[in-house]
Amino acid sequence: MNDENQSEDNQTSNKNKKSNNNNNKPKDVKKRKSRRKKEDRVVRKIVLVIILALVIVGLIFGFSTYNYVKSSIKPLEPNSEESISVTIPNGSSNKMIGEILEEENIINSGMVFNYYMKFNNQDGFQAGEYVFSPSMTLNEIADSLKKGESALNQAKIAVPEGYDVEEIASDISEQTEFSEDDFLDLMNDDDFFNELQEEYPELLNDAAEAEDVRYRLEGYLFPATYDYQPDMSLKELVQQMVATTDSIMENYYDDIDDSDLNVQETMTVASLVEKEGVTEEDRKQIAQVFFNRTEADMPLQSDISILYALGEHKELVTYEDLEVDSPYNLYQNTGYGPGPFDNPSEDSIDAVLNPTDNDYYYFVADVSTGNVYYAETYEEHNELIEKYMDD
Repeated sequence: MNDENQSEDNQTSNKNKKSNNNNNKPKDVKKRKSRRKKEDRVVRKIVLVIILALVIVGLIFGFSTYNYVKSSIKPLEPNSEESISVTIPNGSSNKMIGEILEEENIINSGMVFNYYMKFNNQDGFQAGEYVFSPSMTLNEIADSLKKGESALNQAKIAVPEGYDVEEIASDISEQTEFSEDDFLDLMNDDDFFNELQEEYPELLNDAAEAEDVRYRLEGYLFPATYDYQPDMSLKELVQQMVATTDSIMENYYDDIDDSDLNVQETMTVASLVEKEGVTEEDRKQIAQVFFNRTEADMPLQSDISILYALGEHKELVTYEDLEVDSPYNLYQNTGYGPGPFDNPSEDSIDAVLNPTDNDYYYFVADVSTGNVYYAETYEEHNELIEKYMDD
């Protein structure tokens, strides 16, 4: 009897516990929901604060940028009466011109100058020696650069396409007070080359490592017309030429990185293509012929290399000439040689980096017509020589 009562009491107690547990569950759920709501409100507040902060920062940055650009477009010193002489090298881009003007304290920002000119389609700027003032607007400077209005009285020195260092030296001596020896001494001045290499490393690093070259700057004196002032030093004149080469090569450095060539090899092959071909089509064909021969481990056999090795300029190359002992002799040596044989044009540089695919290993030019004929075999080549050259 007592056991039965005790059993009933236990059952009643268990029911009460279950009932109490069931009563607690809704309370726990409510507490969790309440906490989540509070957490959500806190997260939303944090997100709003972050967004608001970003908006404020963006507005401040935008306002600062606007003020910077606005002030950079205006004259640096509106009331200035100062006149500043500035040299704009041949081949200078808008970016380069902007940097020069900023360095000379003529404008506020070279970067703004560059983008302002691009946005307003301002181009066709002329190289030369100019006189500017910090009181000039960007539009006034652009007008002067396009018209050459502020250019000082100056001489023009032309470097023809395909001229080598010694030919340039001769021309310089005829047009300036500098002698051929002055020019050639500068070409052999290691300190001067090192200065240029430091300023144009992407252009001249490979040339600095080349061995057995006659002149390290051969190939890097871009053929163009240059401005010359009576008070200009020879170093300044040569630096114009190298700076122009670098500005041209900026369009090709990426292509060279993607090719099997370095800068020195590119300029070397281009210097051969410059003399071997006249038209764009022939230059691209000839460039590929050189690559085909190199890949087959055949010497390039270019007469241009023999003439450079001899240090002479003549119409016919003899069999005796082919025996000249020189690393520049590409009849006896495979590869491209130590370095450039002349100073090539942009067309020849472009031909080397964008050759026309072909299977030719030989070519011969008809001097009387300028036509170039190509052959895949030595037998075909001899037939072309007999047909077009023996007369």
